[in-house]
Amino acid sequence: MSKVIILGVIGADVQGCRGHQRNPPRSQGMMRDLDYREIVQAVSEMCQEANCLISPDIRRALAQAEAGESSPLGRRVLATLLENARVAGTEMIPLCQDTGLAVVFAELGQEVHIKGGDLEEAINAGVARGYEEGFLRKSVVGDPIRRVNTGDNCPAVIHYRIVPGDRLKLTVAPKGFGSENMSALALLKPSQGLDGVRAVIIDTVRKAGPNPCPPVIVGVGLGGTMEKAALMAKEALLRPVGSGHPDPFWRQVEEELLKEVNALDIGPAGFGGRSTALAVHVKTYATHIAGLPVAVNIGCHVTRHAEREL
Repeated sequence: MSKVIILGVIGADVQGCRGHQRNPPRSQGMMRDLDYREIVQAVSEMCQEANCLISPDIRRALAQAEAGESSPLGRRVLATLLENARVAGTEMIPLCQDTGLAVVFAELGQEVHIKGGDLEEAINAGVARGYEEGFLRKSVVGDPIRRVNTGDNCPAVIHYRIVPGDRLKLTVAPKGFGSENMSALALLKPSQGLDGVRAVIIDTVRKAGPNPCPPVIVGVGLGGTMEKAALMAKEALLRPVGSGHPDPFWRQVEEELLKEVNALDIGPAGFGGRSTALAVHVKTYATHIAGLPVAVNIGCHVTRHAEREL
């Protein structure tokens, strides 16, 4: 009997702490509905925009490279690239015949509810629509060995992040494989330090030569694990060209690496010159005491991407 009384008191105390609520109200804001069809349409439009419109930061960087290029042939190549971008944007035709595999970064607010369908289905439906309506080349095969074309450039490669808020931010980054194939991953010993990291980056660009359609953007992921480093290297390509790294140490490293890369004399389209790269962008993350993962993801001279917040 005494046990029953004690339990009753404890139960009452717990209810009192909760304000007599069996299910306390959520402290977060109200959920926001986002329609499936809105996502499909946005992704479709971004696939077409990213493939046809060069971003302003890269256009400026190409113009600056042309002005500072010492090689006459290199200047002609850069002028041609800028004219190609102008025509592509005016006519809304692809900047390049390789319209890429659709890589999508999705930052989903934790208070967003997708209404009418599944987020991944919406993204892939948007990619399929965008590549069909934009007359973009469909370059995806369903199996890496049997290699039968899927016919709609799906599935996309999608990277998700759950973030605070009630918005969905989408970035569509079509990745051509002239540049993707030139990327690299190395798992260094910590003792190899920054010199080892530099060597991997420079060697990767040197081996790439003209294949990734220079002038390139060099994305570097440093730290984390094998897959984290590779993902950061691709994310680093999305940073606006001309924006300095927020950490002064890494800003200086990026500037030094850019000088070293441009000293390779690969030049625009591989014809020689000082404009081998427009930028080197480094992204870092904490890592294990026994590791030093470094990944290099190379972006071509347009490094295409478009983003929207819904």
